[in-house]
Amino acid sequence: MARTSALMLQIATGDPRPITRQIVDGVRMKIATGELTPGAQLPSVRGLAQQLTINPNTVAKAYAELATEGWLDARQGLGFYVAAPRQRLSDSERDRRLDEAIQRFVHEVAALDYPPERALARLDRELRVLAPKKTA
Repeated sequence: MARTSALMLQIATGDPRPITRQIVDGVRMKIATGELTPGAQLPSVRGLAQQLTINPNTVAKAYAELATEGWLDARQGLGFYVAAPRQRLSDSERDRRLDEAIQRFVHEVAALDYPPERALARLDRELRVLAPKKTA
């Protein structure tokens, strides 16, 4: 039986994203970076809600969205588990979402009036988190 993985998420009240979105984004990032591995059991809906001091319906909605997108497997009576890696979206949908994300990023950075080189350096540093970890 898989062991429940601790899910250290930060919910920021000043974040413009809804709490559900913050949970979804946080779990996705933990899976993408390998912090949560396939087969790992997530905390129960009630357990995570208590940890984050939020309504259990908010966690249930986030878990359901992650399961629908293929990030999690829901096992009746057992809970939610990290799904095996697979391409969750079509290539065209992945391209569309990447284009949208880049446009949002460019508009945000333009409003901050940073030189492109500085923005690219910061982006490169953040994206390195997604690079596969090398084992020594």
